[in-house]
Amino acid sequence: MARLRAIRSDITTLNVDAIVNAANSTLLGGGGVDGAIHRAAGRELQLECMQLGGCKPGDAKLTRGYKLPAKFVIHAVGPVWCGGELRESEQLASCYRRSIEIAASAGARTVAFPAISTGAYGYPIELAAPIAVDSVRSATLECPTLSEVIFCCFSEADLFLYESILAEPRP
Repeated sequence: MARLRAIRSDITTLNVDAIVNAANSTLLGGGGVDGAIHRAAGRELQLECMQLGGCKPGDAKLTRGYKLPAKFVIHAVGPVWCGGELRESEQLASCYRRSIEIAASAGARTVAFPAISTGAYGYPIELAAPIAVDSVRSATLECPTLSEVIFCCFSEADLFLYESILAEPRP
């Protein structure tokens, strides 16, 4: 099973095989992590994304990393938080699982995730983080070639939350 850990860093600077982008459904860039990844990767990333035809919430698509240290960018579209009544947890879990599947299919051994949907999409981090960790843990069992998954946190509070969840005993 892959090693899972949390760090506080700028995801665009990580030397991993693939980084996951908390993308919007157009895949053409936006604010937050999405905008930062597009700016760091350069115009070529947007040109490739224009060819992908968008992406539905709960799914993900692969591009090259261009000017990023990462070879690949996996664009995962998480749900917009609407109070939890519209299957948001299922969609969030799905985009983490799909990202792991895509990373493994591309031959990635190391992957870094941001906290998908917790920024502009309003998903409460306290609810999203356990879904992220559980989904990644279970998905990596099916992908033995992955050696490490990093949860790249924006704040110290987010880092503490992820570290606490990762330290909990597994059932």
